Amino acid sequence: MNHRELLKDKKRIVVKIGSSSLQHAQTGDLDYIKLEKLARELCDIRNQGKDVVLVSSGAIAVGKKAVNPYTEMEGKPVTPLAFKQACAAVGQARLMMTYQKLFAEYNQIVAQILMTKNTVVDDMNRFNAHNTFTELLKMGIIPIVNENDTIASYEINYEKDSDTLIGDNDTLSAIVAALVEADLLILLSDIDGLYTDDPHANPNAEFISEVEKLTEEYLNMGKASTGSNVGTGGMNTKMAAARIATGMGADMVIANSRDVGILHRILDGRQEGTLFAANREENFDLKEFVNSIYKH
Repeated sequence: MNHRELLKDKKRIVVKIGSSSLQHAQTGDLDYIKLEKLARELCDIRNQGKDVVLVSSGAIAVGKKAVNPYTEMEGKPVTPLAFKQACAAVGQARLMMTYQKLFAEYNQIVAQILMTKNTVVDDMNRFNAHNTFTELLKMGIIPIVNENDTIASYEINYEKDSDTLIGDNDTLSAIVAALVEADLLILLSDIDGLYTDDPHANPNAEFISEVEKLTEEYLNMGKASTGSNVGTGGMNTKMAAARIATGMGADMVIANSRDVGILHRILDGRQEGTLFAANREENFDLKEFVNSIYKH
């Protein structure tokens, strides 16, 4: 079976882009050229009659850039967690304003959805979230999703001790894919895909183009490290995302966000990134899996 060819026929696609992919490495400011191209790519996919959901990081980073002049002027120490959550509150509004302007250039309406772990594990919240996504997609609107970092703290402090967190946007995007019953999840990151080892540390690491079935061997290739000091998701979180997405019946691709034009090349069936083939598990329980990830 040619899984790449089948990508051409996908109808509901979730795209995740990480913090480091949205910023200039030298300054930490938003990369408007990349953001504009991302909006254009997603609008073009939408114009093909496909449903699109964007999971976007970047709120804390954008907020930090906005509030830095004020914190430097005051010269007062701040509580790290509270400061980052305040940055998220400022940055999320700014990030959505930017997205709205860019998508409006192509006459595309977007909507904001902020989620926590309780969105998934609480039955009524999950039901309501599913209904909201379904209605937005029915209206041709592109939902833009992020974790609600102003109240969920795992992604910020890396401690699995919160009842509200999901933890990273790789896992979040897979949860969203499951909620909206997507048939394809694309993770755009600062790596080309899955390797047999960390390519930053091991020059002999081999690239893996396709994963037919997600075995323990592949899961163990997930590392806790990440090539960026901006994002929070290493390869281990991408393996967790693959576990959710493929188990719920969606294909998943990990690809490099260096050129976001890679999106249409993936949907054209070209050899880009690592493709994880869907293997629906009838007994896969999303709520149970999410709880198992973040147990003490």
